[in-house]
Amino acid sequence: MSSNGNTAINNFESIHFNPAPRIAGMVNFGVIGYGYWGPNVVRNLQSISGAEVVSVCDKSSASRRRAHKTSPHVYVTADAMEVINSPEIDAVAIITPVWTHFELAKAALENGKHVFVEKPFASNAAQAEQLIELAEQKNLKIMVDHTFLFTGAVKKIKQLLQEGALGKVYYYDSTRVNLGLFQHDVNVVWDLAPHDLSIMDYLIERSPEALVAAGQRHLNGLEDIAFITLYFPDNIIGHVNVNWLSPVKVRTTLIGGEKKMLVWNDLEADEKVKVYDRGVDITNSEGLYNLLVNYRSGDMWAPHLEQVEALRLELTYFVECVLNGHNPMNDGAAGLRIVKILEAANRSIRKRGSLVYL
Repeated sequence: MSSNGNTAINNFESIHFNPAPRIAGMVNFGVIGYGYWGPNVVRNLQSISGAEVVSVCDKSSASRRRAHKTSPHVYVTADAMEVINSPEIDAVAIITPVWTHFELAKAALENGKHVFVEKPFASNAAQAEQLIELAEQKNLKIMVDHTFLFTGAVKKIKQLLQEGALGKVYYYDSTRVNLGLFQHDVNVVWDLAPHDLSIMDYLIERSPEALVAAGQRHLNGLEDIAFITLYFPDNIIGHVNVNWLSPVKVRTTLIGGEKKMLVWNDLEADEKVKVYDRGVDITNSEGLYNLLVNYRSGDMWAPHLEQVEALRLELTYFVECVLNGHNPMNDGAAGLRIVKILEAANRSIRKRGSLVYL
């Protein structure tokens, strides 16, 4: 595919799909969606040993031109089915609005393709369950793009929890707010909360039993601010604050434990994660109601975090799962758990904060 001069760029869509010969141990990708996140997926796949991007699809002519300019050797098309039907493609990355996920993923699985799909997994639990069943029937892999699970911060927090550094977990409290970007097909819960819910699901390793959610619409008919409270077994409580109307950008998570407490500020350049030896010790003395409360205030330390691009790690992991036949941790089942919470949050919001059991 030539990239010399404007003529080649203007005529690139007339070139036939003729990928290079197949290479053993290589996963050939087609990427559907080249808007905001798609270019990052393509860039990272092109840097991974064992992966090859052979086709990019987008309905926007401007996006297709951008894809061709960036990757002139990659076939570019406006027809998603051309990618999905190609016998040269092993896996399809679906980086499109959530309402398109089900039909595209279903078609890809039916055509024998492994699927990497942007969060949230599907528009409802029934769709997610159907995709999981189809993938199992076809012996294909699904990975849901829960990118934050592969960040140095989340990996370190996971390690600290597994080592018992924080002790018994009491609460998980996250804030993800900024001014915009307003979506037109989903509300702020479906746009921002999947990040925090997937992290919570991964770290706590328990499913919430119930939730309450409150939200309000101000500008475009969709909730642009919402608060979700989740009730887990063992008296663990979770809280997620998402907002498109904040004057400042905040990405902060607090995790409180019996032994220590942790703050993760994702906007910090250094020391994103800080562990505080602070808490409350309570003992009984001379009777059930005579409690002695001691406040503990010790040192703070910031653990070293791995400096990696999370998306590259995630896509490398996906390629390894495809080649080795392993089920990824952020598979369809993980995606389904998040979709169920999102649906329940919407139901609670519609009922002005009613308790919804999961």
